[in-house]
Amino acid sequence: MKLRVCIVGGSGHYGYVLESLSDEFDIVAVSPGVVGENLAPLLSKFKQACMDPRLYEDYRQMLKSERPDVVVINTHFYMNGKILLQALQMGIHAFVEKPIATNLEDLHQIEKIYSEVKDKVFFAAMFGLRYKPWFLTAKNLVDSNAVGEIRLIHAQKSYKLGERPEFFRKRETFGGTLAWVGIHAIDWIHWISNKRFVSVYGLHSRMANKNHGELEATGACLFELEQEVIATLTVDYLRPPGAETHDDDRLRIVGTEGILEVRDQSVLLTDEDGTRVVQNQEQGYIFKDFLNHVLGRGRCMVTAEQSIYATYIALKAREAADERRIVTL
Repeated sequence: MKLRVCIVGGSGHYGYVLESLSDEFDIVAVSPGVVGENLAPLLSKFKQACMDPRLYEDYRQMLKSERPDVVVINTHFYMNGKILLQALQMGIHAFVEKPIATNLEDLHQIEKIYSEVKDKVFFAAMFGLRYKPWFLTAKNLVDSNAVGEIRLIHAQKSYKLGERPEFFRKRETFGGTLAWVGIHAIDWIHWISNKRFVSVYGLHSRMANKNHGELEATGACLFELEQEVIATLTVDYLRPPGAETHDDDRLRIVGTEGILEVRDQSVLLTDEDGTRVVQNQEQGYIFKDFLNHVLGRGRCMVTAEQSIYATYIALKAREAADERRIVTL
């Protein structure tokens, strides 16, 4: 029996689903998450793949009529958490764009409802970057004690800005650059170090955002983790148009026995034997991993609890940057 999958919205990383198409699930229907949402790119992808899911105007009617096993939620960011909450209450597994909420009220409600239904329903945030070969390799090296005891971490997210949709231009609908972009770096720090956050100080700026309203073009955070580990992150939308790649992801982990660096899709390890490039592991696929969890074949590498925790830290980091103060976590 195939799993029935519905997609709400076309404003996030639905590509994770399309790269994992298989005979184990059918995309039966799609709808916008907000009135007027642009679904044209998503519908074009369906056409290219010779797929013809039913199109609904209202996601609530779609979920009620189709009763899917799984819903993929990636609409305008401020609505993702609200729709996730409805999915959990309806007993539908959810693969949801990060951040899973753009305010603490929605996040706390999600956490509460999930605690009541977690024996029957699963959800995970779209932390698909974990599955890139270089980040899987970095995680494996740290877990195998290649750098010893971690003492310092720095993470970088740099994107080309281009021309973003209108909802990116308002904090109310976008959620903020630290919450949308910075959350990836927050997730790397927590996932790879396996340490919790103690406090955060943050800054962000809307200057040089090329007429994108309230969107922050730059941001930075300083975190204290458990055991006095120091972590920093920077985010920006200033990557030049001429750069070879859309993004420039970097991670540097300093330990007592070595230093690990992720850059240019490679992993460099420096230790007592010198500096060398470590061969990358194979590419992983987050939606395939998610479905295996739903089907009872294993545990998804991205858990619901981690999805909640990373979102909480990202929202508190945004608060620290808004108020220019240290926030205890």
